[in-house]
Amino acid sequence: MTTTPIAPRLEEALRPFVGGDLPVRLRAWDGSEAGPVGAPLVELRSPAAVRRLVRHPGELGAAQAYVTGELEVHHDLDDALTHAWAVVAERDLSGVRPGPQAYAAALRVALDSGAVGLPPRAPRSQAQVGGPLNALLGRRLHSKLRDRLAISHHYDLSNEFYAAILDDHMAYSSAYYTQDPATPGYTLEDAQADKLDLVCRKIGLQAGDRFLDVGCGWGSLSLFAAERYGAQVTGVTIAAEQKRFIDARIAERGLADKVEIRLQDYRDVPEADPARNGGKGHFDAVASLEMGEHVGQRNYRAYAGVLHDAVKPGGRVLVQQMSRSGGRKGHPGGGPFIESFIAPDMHMRPVGETVDLLEQGGLEVRDVHALREHYVWTVDAWMERFEKNEARLTELVGEEVVRVWRLYLVGGRMAFRDGRMGVDQILMVRPGAAHTLPRRRDF
Repeated sequence: MTTTPIAPRLEEALRPFVGGDLPVRLRAWDGSEAGPVGAPLVELRSPAAVRRLVRHPGELGAAQAYVTGELEVHHDLDDALTHAWAVVAERDLSGVRPGPQAYAAALRVALDSGAVGLPPRAPRSQAQVGGPLNALLGRRLHSKLRDRLAISHHYDLSNEFYAAILDDHMAYSSAYYTQDPATPGYTLEDAQADKLDLVCRKIGLQAGDRFLDVGCGWGSLSLFAAERYGAQVTGVTIAAEQKRFIDARIAERGLADKVEIRLQDYRDVPEADPARNGGKGHFDAVASLEMGEHVGQRNYRAYAGVLHDAVKPGGRVLVQQMSRSGGRKGHPGGGPFIESFIAPDMHMRPVGETVDLLEQGGLEVRDVHALREHYVWTVDAWMERFEKNEARLTELVGEEVVRVWRLYLVGGRMAFRDGRMGVDQILMVRPGAAHTLPRRRDF
């Protein structure tokens, strides 16, 4: 093993892979540094970080090293990642293919620095390798069992964990800011209430209407629809922790006669079965907030069919859903980090493709309302609460999961800010009877 400072050798070996100078200042585990002075400082605290990057070049290896603490960013994480993304785009590194000599030189540096060895085990927080989904990798994608465990991985951390990040409504979806986010006294709770009210107005809820909330989360929309609009609500979720939370709120607020929450897959909603409802639907309105991303590409037509079959002819359906740009290129799940650590099996597509699938499900699309900037403001508020409650979050889930979530929130905010991801409300009606949509939109 060489006693030569490690960082300068790593910098030289990485030049062919990054198209020139390092985009960051690099500090190695021996204390040596290399790279542009003044650039974001990235510290490799252990040879294991290099092993991860060799085994999983790019986003996944870097994320693994970051969440385990083997790699540290001594800089504002958003600024550092934004800088790195800018360099990648400027140098067009997606098409870089170093030759055999570059790989040989990098291997020599890795050998000399002690960075070659058995690959480190996957982080405990990673779902798809060594995590709770490992035994299910051979099972059919988006089977009911696999979907239930994939959702559990993300949503069943603990209700207290999410309560420390989300607003009092426990709304885990983009808010709708009707005022400037900097307006004194206008809070995330207000913006989420404005979103919930917008949804209820768009679907035309009236007192006594039967309303289905598909993928109801922690009940923000279900409870709002019952309390503010007097609807008779059925909510379905496959996350046991969420159902327990909502049931407690129903009891606290005396809403047992208005809200029923089921631990039920959307494919098993009996009222959406045409054989049971005679093909005439059952509910006056249906909504599904940021749940469609989890049903998968192959199942999306079935999901659209459930929304169609559940509502009465002439009834309204609203889907709020994340999208991705770039046509068919890129990662439909949001990238290797999101797909491995946050939301296994998630699938996003350009909004136009989602509209097409919903239409194929028999629904008539009436409005598409883009809310991309609203998600940036929403994540800003979540990040503020996250940082304020970091100590408590660490007590609840441990440092590794906290690092996963910091990377998740920062990276997600960037994706919406930069237009790589979007979120849209798609308002539809079921044909077959006159609808009640107003001639002029007031929402």
